Amino acid sequence: MKTESPDQTMRLGRVFGEFLPPGAVVAIMGDLGTGKTVLVKGIAQGLGVADERDVTSPSFTLVNEYRGRVPVNHVDLYRLLDSVEVEDLGWEEFISGPGVALVEWAEKALALLPEERVEIHLEWLSERERKIVFAGRGKTVEELVLRLGERWSKEE
Repeated sequence: MKTESPDQTMRLGRVFGEFLPPGAVVAIMGDLGTGKTVLVKGIAQGLGVADERDVTSPSFTLVNEYRGRVPVNHVDLYRLLDSVEVEDLGWEEFISGPGVALVEWAEKALALLPEERVEIHLEWLSERERKIVFAGRGKTVEELVLRLGERWSKEE
């Protein structure tokens, strides 16, 4: 998928968040500034977080929790060096609870992620355009990604 503005990236996230079931783990990867946090704001909206302004990058706190239709754990691994530091966060609690885990910079913890997950890769196409690739790892999330593609094509 391609987005051409932060608003469109947030809208894509909102549509995706509407589909996410409790217990989902979303691994978000991409270079600095590609819109990971903007996408997370949209996903949080879709999960029922009332005000996207409450959704901020937890680069220094590492984890933010939000209330939506399910609990939302927003994890940012940018400042961590390796998987040992990730495990010290209380990692299992965040990714195996009843809520949804949104993990920015997930490439730093790929070996720790559950096999059943959604991976989102963001990359720049131009100064304004982003390419956003959703990949389901596991049967349930593969179907979720297919539904998102169908719904997004109707939104555009």
